[in-house]
Amino acid sequence: MSGLELVSKNRCFGGEVRKYSHSSAATNCKMTFNIFLPDAAISGTEKVPVLYYLSGLTCNEDNMVTKGGAIPFVSKHRIALVTPDTSPRGAGVDGEEGDWELGTGAGFYVDATEEPWKTNYNMYSYVQLELQQLVNESFSVDCTRASIFGHSMGGHGALVLALRNPGHYKSVSAFAPICHPTTSDWGRKQFAAYLGSNESDWVEYDATELLKVYDGPELPILVDQGDADQFYSSKQLQPSHLVVAAECNRRLIKLETRMQPGYDHSYWFIQTFMEDHIDFHAKKLREQN
Repeated sequence: MSGLELVSKNRCFGGEVRKYSHSSAATNCKMTFNIFLPDAAISGTEKVPVLYYLSGLTCNEDNMVTKGGAIPFVSKHRIALVTPDTSPRGAGVDGEEGDWELGTGAGFYVDATEEPWKTNYNMYSYVQLELQQLVNESFSVDCTRASIFGHSMGGHGALVLALRNPGHYKSVSAFAPICHPTTSDWGRKQFAAYLGSNESDWVEYDATELLKVYDGPELPILVDQGDADQFYSSKQLQPSHLVVAAECNRRLIKLETRMQPGYDHSYWFIQTFMEDHIDFHAKKLREQN
């Protein structure tokens, strides 16, 4: 794993927003991420909890730090915030630039097994393993106090990472996540391309299916969905499927879903309920074990 290269650094809400790039073994190209570090982490006086945010289709590492409104709230709770990109960029993969739902900006947080994607499109391993190792080794963060959240495709990714790695995250939340991708156009198309035609291989990246069989420590989950979201209306997101699956596993899954009247799929929606999500994670990250 190559070292970090500092791209930019800006003072913000009692800390710093830094952008780093590095060569990635998982994606075989240069990757970029942002990290907000509260002053306690910058000075090294405290190993702070860390919260990972995964963005949605067409987005990159900058959407959350510029539009999400999270930094005042993570600063208040002395939590580091890490925002990775959504895919490899400039990998030279045939077809990666021709479709906004596939390739660049649409990594879907899977490890591809099919050509021409499998050499570069390994965002599951990048986020879960490589990026987190890099963050843990490079900054004053407490890797035993980590949580994760995301939006849309990133909400799908956050749920999958939490459900597939029991005990790794203290909590998980999502804004308008793709909840059941094996039954949605947002999922079936990408899984067929990245993972192949055997649909049994898709299940390990489907939050609804993973939730049914989850067998780890109690996992708190918060999901917000706007009822004016065009992708909710078109059945791309299917939060009701997640609710039904959670009912089968109520002992271990503590799911709270909230339908928000009048809200759409945009970052205006995300900003509105961001404080609730940060408070939700802060409570779990600051609990005494």
